[in-house]
Amino acid sequence: MFNQPYRPVTYKIGGNPTGAYPSAAGTGTGPAGYQPPQVPSGSPMTPSGTVMPVQIPTYEQSYIENILRLNLGKVGTFYMTYENNSQWNAKIFKGVLEAAGRDHIIISDPNTGMRTILLMVNLDYATFDQPLVYQYPGTIGNPPTTRR
Repeated sequence: MFNQPYRPVTYKIGGNPTGAYPSAAGTGTGPAGYQPPQVPSGSPMTPSGTVMPVQIPTYEQSYIENILRLNLGKVGTFYMTYENNSQWNAKIFKGVLEAAGRDHIIISDPNTGMRTILLMVNLDYATFDQPLVYQYPGTIGNPPTTRR
């Protein structure tokens, strides 16, 4: 009894143990080419093991880059801090908001056309002299969706 090798028990989505050994090809002792189904983490399942489809919301969440993207073309002032910088700890940038990504902002100087890439990690806050477009589901008083 104790001199048998360890034999893991694996479960199919339906909850039936197979007792299959995993092999180098990943086929185990089940049908040729069998691969267990990939289920997204946190997916709801019925008691029989069926994965319930989850509807992903069609709106974007209120992340700063999404708010900035709604306001491209507007002039903003961006307040940045740079920790452990011996020459300057804080710096203010002003320019036309051209692009906003998950980790960066691109602004341009309307007089010279010079473009600057700012890292989101250094952004403290931003101010704008004109109304901002801000859409978030469930928020009362959203401004119109047209750009100003």
